[in-house]
Amino acid sequence: MRFRPCIDLHQGRVKQIVGSTLRDDSADSLQTNFTSDLPPSHYARMYRRDNLSGGHVIMLGPGNEEAAREALAAWPGGLQLGGGITVDNAGRWLQAGASHVIVTSYVFYDGELDFQRLRTLSEHVGRDRLVLDLSCRWRDDGYYVVTDRWQKFSNLKIDGKTLAHLAGFCDEFLVHAVDVEGKCLGIDERLIQLLARHVPIPTTYAGGVRTLADLVRIRDLGRGRIDATVGSSLDIFGGTGCTYEEVVAFHCGENPDGSSG
Repeated sequence: MRFRPCIDLHQGRVKQIVGSTLRDDSADSLQTNFTSDLPPSHYARMYRRDNLSGGHVIMLGPGNEEAAREALAAWPGGLQLGGGITVDNAGRWLQAGASHVIVTSYVFYDGELDFQRLRTLSEHVGRDRLVLDLSCRWRDDGYYVVTDRWQKFSNLKIDGKTLAHLAGFCDEFLVHAVDVEGKCLGIDERLIQLLARHVPIPTTYAGGVRTLADLVRIRDLGRGRIDATVGSSLDIFGGTGCTYEEVVAFHCGENPDGSSG
């Protein structure tokens, strides 16, 4: 299990927000947990120093391109990049230094996964440089992928068959547990167990981590197969649940050979 760090960008600044409150048509509903006075390159250099590769830079809406390029330039090849990725711009972000591009809404249309778009994007950037964001919420009988700033349910249910099929198009999965993301209310144990049973490729879970004990729980429930990111509870993002130093120490304990990728 690895700790995957994050740099979330909103309006050009590093922030921690409750992602499900982000809207295109209104800023009034946005719940912001933290806004940093430090540039994105500060965090990228810190992650580089601690050899925490495979983290993700996420552009939350427009106006973040310059900040994203700054982060990628501080650690070329060390960070993944997501937010508004399409077949038209994916190559440029890889050239800018992203190790992978992360895609979600682009490959969905009207609630359906567009396999032609997914196939085209995978072929365009290379399967080994594509991460598929399968952020999801529980509805009725299972977890379903949500798109368009996590406001719209798709008809794609997360199960073993789906994960096995989609793994043929990408190198990794990124899965935000949308119902708990950004709220520091605890992890979604049911989702972690589901992923641990079925994912055939590297997968990062995000959402609800409060303390180091939650990372231990993810390791145990995930059978050591599920990586995790920590946002609002980290002290470097204004949180009080756990320190960056102890999370890095946990990562190093889980990866004694120094491997982070």
